[in-house]
Amino acid sequence: MNFLADTHLLLWGSCTPNRISKTTRSVMDDPNAEAWFSVVSVWEATIKHMLGRKDFAVDPGVLRRGLLANGWRELTITGEHARAVSDLPPLHNDPFDRMLIAQAKVEGLTLLTSDKAVARYPGSVMKV
Repeated sequence: MNFLADTHLLLWGSCTPNRISKTTRSVMDDPNAEAWFSVVSVWEATIKHMLGRKDFAVDPGVLRRGLLANGWRELTITGEHARAVSDLPPLHNDPFDRMLIAQAKVEGLTLLTSDKAVARYPGSVMKV
């Protein structure tokens, strides 16, 4: 399965890997899968890190470099992604999460998330 990890999974994987279940870890470590992270997650981590949020304490630059060094692929934001946000039902108001959902949909990736609200979206969203 080719997947896009949500921001919390990326942060947990780098700071508190014990928060990631064995099932989720097996999906994320599958050598046949393409693991993707979005610049949206780096942007979100940067903003919340600057605000002093303890759950976003990791340095976003270190996070990004670590993901790239471990073979993760970086997904930029395109105009098609931005437009696809308007196709989403109004189930969740977080703009970062909505963009991740739209990106996964446009790119044909499964969005891995720990967020119950995000998991309510139709399509390739997997709550882990």
